[in-house]
Amino acid sequence: MIAFIGMGHLGSNFVKAMLKKGEEVHVWNRSSPKAKALEAFGAKAFDHVADAVKGAGRIHLTLKDDDTVNEILEQAKTGFEPGVIITDHTTTSAHGADERTKLWKSRGYTYVHAPVFMGPQNALESTGTMLVSGDQAVISSIEPELAKMTGKVVNFGPKNNTAAGMKLIGNLFLIAMTAGVADSLALGKALGISADDITKLFESWNPAGMIPARIKKITSGTFDQPNWELSMARKDARLMMEEAQLGGMPLAAIPAIAAEMDRWIENGHGKDDWTVIGKDAVM
Repeated sequence: MIAFIGMGHLGSNFVKAMLKKGEEVHVWNRSSPKAKALEAFGAKAFDHVADAVKGAGRIHLTLKDDDTVNEILEQAKTGFEPGVIITDHTTTSAHGADERTKLWKSRGYTYVHAPVFMGPQNALESTGTMLVSGDQAVISSIEPELAKMTGKVVNFGPKNNTAAGMKLIGNLFLIAMTAGVADSLALGKALGISADDITKLFESWNPAGMIPARIKKITSGTFDQPNWELSMARKDARLMMEEAQLGGMPLAAIPAIAAEMDRWIENGHGKDDWTVIGKDAVM
């Protein structure tokens, strides 16, 4: 039997997918109606989390943050079966994932942090990407079951908190990308260019393919061999901000990046490749 704690959009769809596969699933949520709603799909809902986990060989969590995970696990522990494996899909801090792994091991239980890159529809369809790291023997034993939930499980090795860190890195990029998209749309609006035309640009020119090469460029340290000089990139940033301002659409992300460019130019890097602004992150 599986116990699933946290019936938000992601957790509830994970449960529905498990039920479709014939699993017996106990569910709990702080707001009980969300858990009770899953009884219509075959789950068994409980008012108390310790009751929900009784008899479970596997416990899955999709909660809010470190504090919530810690609080709920403390409430649930009286119902833990010996040898139960706790798999936490919550996006948390890296240090929190490490501390919880060690804490629950000291208490005789197995905690694995396994965050995901997927939305509710992915959870329902069992498609997406799950990240894991930690005790490799434990991961080997649970990976087949985890793969049923997402289709892809990426193992980042023996450190307890690498998966947690990678999830934060991935989410950072998504936030930065969305800010860039928002600024692109704002500049387009200021210039009288439609969102459809901007979509057409990115359908024919996909900069996502440049990411590995850009990381390699930054980590190589060869900034004195520029493909695009920082001073020229800064000029383009100025043009972007000026055009957006003229069109009454000030940008959100580019001004902060321009300020960072200015800092590096003031320190004598105007002739270097513009990726020098990432130097401090790797050197």
